Amino acid sequence: MDFNYFTAFPGITPEEMRYLQQATAGLTENQHRNFLTVYSSKRRSAQDILLFTLLGFVVVAGVQRFMVGQIGLGIIYLLTAGFCGVGTIVDLINHKTLANDYNQQMAYETIQMVKLGA
Repeated sequence: MDFNYFTAFPGITPEEMRYLQQATAGLTENQHRNFLTVYSSKRRSAQDILLFTLLGFVVVAGVQRFMVGQIGLGIIYLLTAGFCGVGTIVDLINHKTLANDYNQQMAYETIQMVKLGA
């Protein structure tokens, strides 16, 4: 299978590409198509995480945590103004890691779903 379709994802990192290539190696052509359809709707780009983290300084802190499924931390950031700004600064520095961890989790869940035929 040609893995060039992964480059269509905006802001894909080499680490994410390697992970997706290894994770989808055993999938059939139909499973690959299903994986791409589902994963592309769940995936978050690092630029989006960065944008919403920056908005946390101006509008509402913690939106980036809601985006990556960390509801508890999102609520805490919301109530504490991003841990008084310190947590938001840390998220600015680590926005690529937040996106990569979330995307790997979504890829794993999507592969399991596709393998089950759901």
